[in-house]
Amino acid sequence: MQVTEFSFFARATDLSVAEIAALTGAEPCAGADLSRRLTGIAPIDCAGANDLTFVAEPKFAAALASKPLRERVASLVPIDPDNPVHALALVLAVLLFGTQVTSIVFTSVGASTQTALTLGDLISQELPFLILAGAGVGLFMRRNLSQAAERLGLIVPAWWQVVLAVAAAGVFFAFGLGMDWLSHTWTPDVARQVDSTTQRLFGGLGTPIGIAALALAPGICEEVMFRGALQPRLGIIATALLFTCIHTQYGLSLDALSVFIIAVGLGLIRKFTNTTTSVITHTTYNLIVGLAGIGVVGSQVDVAIMVAVEAVFVAVSAYGIWSVRRRAAKTRVPLRPRRPGAAARPRGRGAGTPACAGASCSRPTGPRCCRSPDGVRW
Repeated sequence: MQVTEFSFFARATDLSVAEIAALTGAEPCAGADLSRRLTGIAPIDCAGANDLTFVAEPKFAAALASKPLRERVASLVPIDPDNPVHALALVLAVLLFGTQVTSIVFTSVGASTQTALTLGDLISQELPFLILAGAGVGLFMRRNLSQAAERLGLIVPAWWQVVLAVAAAGVFFAFGLGMDWLSHTWTPDVARQVDSTTQRLFGGLGTPIGIAALALAPGICEEVMFRGALQPRLGIIATALLFTCIHTQYGLSLDALSVFIIAVGLGLIRKFTNTTTSVITHTTYNLIVGLAGIGVVGSQVDVAIMVAVEAVFVAVSAYGIWSVRRRAAKTRVPLRPRRPGAAARPRGRGAGTPACAGASCSRPTGPRCCRSPDGVRW
């Protein structure tokens, strides 16, 4: 006899989430789809939409306590495997990622029971990010306020960085509109659920004070936490994934993909400028979305004006980047022509020290160690 399928018992009737919870005494998460029918059991890496599975993110988080595993992780992300603060950050990141992904995967967007946010709810939801960021970099423990701000990338931005931030916010807004159109075209049911959930959550913050809070609180707190504290240790992609996971109101949708791509863009802005610039970008983007949501921006005339203003900002920011790079190139120390067998020597009074006028040097050993006053490395 040839066995083609390992089946020793007849398959039981499928059960709903509510029935499984009643049989096991478990308490479903808030917003869980209790009517979903489960037809099988599978591990998390191969479970389908109707399979019962178990998420063991605490086990994976605890595994990071092992130094050999942290050393392997260090080959992928810029962490120090011997640093206990970096180890704690990894553990917390895994726990956050696991719990949020579980919520996104096993909770229907339309079934969310979250109530409308008030101004107090918004502040209490965002402020912990700012506190965790400060604690993570050792504020008032290993670093004073100035040192912590430097570690988080919070500096006074150059004029062109402010213009770049506003221009990037406009680009992100246009990209978000395009993704929203695709979502309503390709997945209309999911898009309607996302719109309904978003309106239910943020509908009570449509006042000028509410819109300002929606722009400032997430723009400051989330950027300081994710781009300021986490990105230098976890990298752009991992940080963008964590950032996307906290936006559970979008579920598995094209809107969530849009959030991830925008998060990558914010990460690139942080990498090549500073966290302050990404804060301005995020805040401006949220402000534009809030104004568009209450109808301040929406007519064809408004759109035409925004496109014209955006073009100006893009052109000015491009000029700013070009002028800074041009000025930085001029301050480089020219090298004397090499003679056969002779080492290159910089011109100037310093014997081997670059003459970095108006720039600060981290290593006085060569001409490529300077940072211009605008914060551009070359």
